[in-house]
Amino acid sequence: MLGLGLPLFIQRVVDVSDPPCSPSDPARALLVEHGVQPPPEVSARTRIQHLAQAACCRHGSAHQHRVLENKKGKGERKEPSLAAPPSPPGSVRRRLQGKPPSAPPRSLPSHRAAPKADRPCPSLPRPPLTATSSPPGAEEEEKKEEKKEERGALWCPSPPLKWRRRRCCGPGRAAAESGALWRTQRRQRSTFDVAVVGAGIVGLASARELVLRHPELAFAVLEKEKELAHHQSGHNSGVIHSGIYYTPGSLKAKLCVQGAALCYEYCDQKGIPYKQCGKLIVAVEQDEIPRLKALYERGLQNNVRGLKLIGSKEIQAKEPFCRGLMALDSPYTGIVNYKQVAESYAEDFQEAGGTILTDFEVTGMEMAKESSSESTDGLKYPVIVRNSKGEEIYCRHIVTCAGLYSDRLSEISGCSPEPRIVPFRGDYLVLKPEKCYMVKGNIYPVPNPRFPFLGFHFTPRMDGSVWLGPNAVLAFKREGYKLFDFSTTDFFDAVLYSGLWKLVLRNLSYGLNEIYRACFLSAQVKELQKFIPEITVNDVLRGPSGVRAQALDSDGNLVDDFVFDGGTGDIGSRILHVRNAPFPCCYLLPCHCKNDCR
Repeated sequence: MLGLGLPLFIQRVVDVSDPPCSPSDPARALLVEHGVQPPPEVSARTRIQHLAQAACCRHGSAHQHRVLENKKGKGERKEPSLAAPPSPPGSVRRRLQGKPPSAPPRSLPSHRAAPKADRPCPSLPRPPLTATSSPPGAEEEEKKEEKKEERGALWCPSPPLKWRRRRCCGPGRAAAESGALWRTQRRQRSTFDVAVVGAGIVGLASARELVLRHPELAFAVLEKEKELAHHQSGHNSGVIHSGIYYTPGSLKAKLCVQGAALCYEYCDQKGIPYKQCGKLIVAVEQDEIPRLKALYERGLQNNVRGLKLIGSKEIQAKEPFCRGLMALDSPYTGIVNYKQVAESYAEDFQEAGGTILTDFEVTGMEMAKESSSESTDGLKYPVIVRNSKGEEIYCRHIVTCAGLYSDRLSEISGCSPEPRIVPFRGDYLVLKPEKCYMVKGNIYPVPNPRFPFLGFHFTPRMDGSVWLGPNAVLAFKREGYKLFDFSTTDFFDAVLYSGLWKLVLRNLSYGLNEIYRACFLSAQVKELQKFIPEITVNDVLRGPSGVRAQALDSDGNLVDDFVFDGGTGDIGSRILHVRNAPFPCCYLLPCHCKNDCR
């Protein structure tokens, strides 16, 4: 669905070529001497690249090399630090200095530092390649080159994925050890047609769909963490919901119902394990039965497959330890590891030519001073994206899928501060392994329409464990997974927001009960015993926590559907913000993207 706005942003790429070299150029003879047969016509900077390849071949190295000149001017902007480019052997360097090429090597614009090598070659010395003296008129040629729109950097062919996974370090090592198929990528270029901010499941699946639909464009995913799907996408119940709860005709209902089918289809194609274990929404009191029947009618209006109301005997046939008066049976509800799904999206994205930059926390987005969105002769990549380290990339358009920080990123581009993101922490309990036999599928309570959350539920996991919960309490930090995690900025952003106080006052009793249950394990177990009386305090352990990005308006209403936004001014026409992708449909929105990109 994100794709509805993206075709308005994306335009065709204009290729800018380098001037070809003469077949009689001395560099060609040098390439042949070192065993490299160049094509009939090569460009100036391609010739330099071939020289480095020849040097690598001579010394038995199969690593990548870049030999672009590192020109540093007054207006230079800081780029991410990478390994210094290796120097070719002395004999090649001396011949380069003695015989300058017929056309000067192409240099990067003076306000940018030249890209560096992806991986240093251990067999070659580390000093950078010194540039040859430029022939007369070279300065004018360089100025012309600076005005060209192409800012990409040339790279030799990448080593195979297996090699990367053996040699990777840092987050790449963590990915390899966990069996992840995505790989960390060093900076291969600094210019992209579209940059997607956020490597959760929404951002990754949206980027994947875009690169598959527009393979001629350059895409990047920017993630502030060192691994993918680190927050909401990796801290959730892992349920593939069927679409029962949501208002008929809403985008949320549509995406959840159709997206569930697409999610199962994708998992089948990729061999990602899942379980279609079903879900029972159980009424344990008489006053819950009318609400349960209304929920059944809503599910039918949303075209949820297989719904039926069952009695207490059928409940025990499906869940022998569960007690209830009536239940709504949803057989097509399932469970999956969404972090694994997100990593599969990342693999697809990279195989299609996309770039993932981790440890890149976006703190600023602005238009380049020498360009505007209306100009026809401005920069090809007019939007500057800056991170917390002062590093920059350039792009034409931006899509933000920032989850817990979606409101802050959107404000940078001049959007309204509302809806505001308020973080709610949910704490899970874990059923002890010897007691997991008591739960076969998902067991949910009948939701109370007066309160905004679904309540405590039983959720089996792909690893065989059973999670119980979660509760919902205000988090004092947007990424605060522990009780005492605290951020001054996040805390005051929340407590000074009038919408939060209005929500609290309307649901004061519910909020106090949630706080009480969060503090006392016995209170949580008491809620669980309404459904499975055999559970005791000795059968459960405290488990993990997650933080939910809840969008809230100034009237204290929970924003229950998707919110997309742009910005103001020149940069506003180049940005699409996903302000709210509500749980649980936020995981199914990307699966549905391919059917709604028009």
